[in-house]
Amino acid sequence: QVQLVESGGGQVQPDESLRLSCVASGSIADIFTMGWYRQRAGQQRELIASVRGDTPSYYSDSIKGRFTISRDDSSNTLYLQMSKLRPSDTAIYYCAVLRFYLGPPNTPWGQGTQVTVSG
Repeated sequence: QVQLVESGGGQVQPDESLRLSCVASGSIADIFTMGWYRQRAGQQRELIASVRGDTPSYYSDSIKGRFTISRDDSSNTLYLQMSKLRPSDTAIYYCAVLRFYLGPPNTPWGQGTQVTVSG
């Protein structure tokens, strides 16, 4: 079972951009579905994006049109490009291998990476 390590978070102002990375401890070439979750303060963790084979990626309504999920199997890395960030995007972001297109996660949670949007 791969271990996943997230990075790239930080504190930014509204409308700025960030790119999150998720590096796997082993090859992800044979992993069909991966995704990003986030957990806002006082709320449950939610799936916000997933990528699966050659099918269109999934995006939650709250991020659609602003975030882009991608993967680089050669470097065993999953990315989340975030643009036009809003204060409501403030959360801890986690990546995961998914059992199906919309989850559930099939890997232990990592430590996540904190994104704070304030101005």
